[in-house]
Amino acid sequence: MQHSEKLIINFAPTGMLPTREMSPHVPLTPQEIVEQVLDARQYGISIVHLHARGEDGLPTYRKEIYKEIIDGIRRVDGLGEDALILSVSTSGRHWNEFEKRSECLELDGASRPDMASLTLSSVNFNRQASINSPDIIKRLATMMREKRIKPELEAFDIGMINYAKYLYRKGLLEPPFYFNLLLGNIACAQANILNLGVMLTELPEQSVWAVGGIGDSQLKMNLNGMINGGGIRVGLEDNLWLTSERRKLASNRDLLTRVRSVADTINLPVASPREVRRRLALKGAGS
Repeated sequence: MQHSEKLIINFAPTGMLPTREMSPHVPLTPQEIVEQVLDARQYGISIVHLHARGEDGLPTYRKEIYKEIIDGIRRVDGLGEDALILSVSTSGRHWNEFEKRSECLELDGASRPDMASLTLSSVNFNRQASINSPDIIKRLATMMREKRIKPELEAFDIGMINYAKYLYRKGLLEPPFYFNLLLGNIACAQANILNLGVMLTELPEQSVWAVGGIGDSQLKMNLNGMINGGGIRVGLEDNLWLTSERRKLASNRDLLTRVRSVADTINLPVASPREVRRRLALKGAGS
């Protein structure tokens, strides 16, 4: 397991769940997502975890929408090694057909994503399930490898890390690995230092990791990521509130400002996209 000398900030601005009724701050249209991602660069983000929404504001798998978002970001942010690392979602939360979930992986040229999410098992959320059968996971991993798109390995529990090791033994994953460790979901590992520590000890060699927390646990787990040598995942996808009392809705800028302030206070330098690309053996955007 590698320890990061610099903090990797993975920005998750939208997700599949938040609606405008839940919060006026959630970016839904491609233009809103692009604007918030570009604004977030000032806080030192290096990876962006993207979810697309259709014209009705609901989650969509359509590659045309992902292309609009990616092209909009890269039109301003540029291509090459200094460009933000863009990751698209292959989530099984709303649909489970491989053809739909893999559609965003078909983008190529300057629109090709650098990474794509790969949830390593099925997950029960509070009101919904994300179904990830072994066959679907293997097919998605295979396509990502063929398309030179690095999996953003999502682990909500220790067993998912073990499944990543299995995929590696089967030749479907290759190091260096990137893991998002997501704690605090109702049916998975809870957000405490013991669970995080166990998950960290189980990571395979050559793993780069970031930790996120669901809801109120986001800030706590971000802080644990900072002090334990890893990265963090932060954004409205996982948490809509600025305080645990839930009296004030957060914006993405609020959440990013807070974690960057903490990093600066403890003299923790933030990794640039170029530095993260080298750690993950990623080529420049568009290449």
